[in-house]
Amino acid sequence: MDVVTRLRAAGCVFAEDEARLLVEAAPSPAELEAMVDRRVAGLPLEHVLGFAEFRGLRVAVDPGVFVPRQRTAHLVELAVPYARPGAVVVDLCCGSGALGAAVADAVPDALVYAADLDPAAVACARRNLPADRVFEGDLYAALPGELRGRVDVLVVNAPYVPTDAIALMPPEARDHEPLVALDGGADGLDVQRRVAAGAPEWLAPGGALLLETSDRQAPTTLAAFERAGFTARVERDDEVGATVVVGVAAIGVAVVGVTAPRPRR
Repeated sequence: MDVVTRLRAAGCVFAEDEARLLVEAAPSPAELEAMVDRRVAGLPLEHVLGFAEFRGLRVAVDPGVFVPRQRTAHLVELAVPYARPGAVVVDLCCGSGALGAAVADAVPDALVYAADLDPAAVACARRNLPADRVFEGDLYAALPGELRGRVDVLVVNAPYVPTDAIALMPPEARDHEPLVALDGGADGLDVQRRVAAGAPEWLAPGGALLLETSDRQAPTTLAAFERAGFTARVERDDEVGATVVVGVAAIGVAVVGVTAPRPRR
């Protein structure tokens, strides 16, 4: 049975495309057979290949690490105009670091940092970003204090699946991606609220916070931004099913630990 037929029989919707990638990646016929076996058994394609294609990049994705979704490219598109050359960009809840890597590719002179709670994600992100700028820890507590009040762009794909909905996710996600990257609490927005509440302390005056959410959850996410003092809006791309809340911090508001506002570049 050829590769396409095996993948199609296993329920892979894009069997032809997956077969092409597997054949290209396999160093030998024996390894191709092993890779197809892993895919047929339900392992995410990206974990089998060791990478995800994201905005024209091949981003390393290790087994057990959250796989970047194609819809999240819309968040990057919205973030790039805020990331002028020399801008400080932070990819929070970074997973593989795909968002940070994509922003760095679009704005080569940006200074991109990243952080995640999951040690496996941090190790993976250090393969996709400068290793000395990727930190392990809980949200902002992971970041070096020198970034407080200096971040121009904060890009975040925090977990936003309600706890009770995890069991309804495709097996590829619920069985092979870390729960910490999926579970957002009872209504899915526990981490998002913490991100929004803590962001003003870390953003530069006029800095931007961009956070992926769902269409249904967007009003609640937007309200969390507004409570934190952001001028915020909801951006949607119906073609890819993406919903992003974009918030801009006030200009000229004092930030804890910063003696004077830093001019925008």
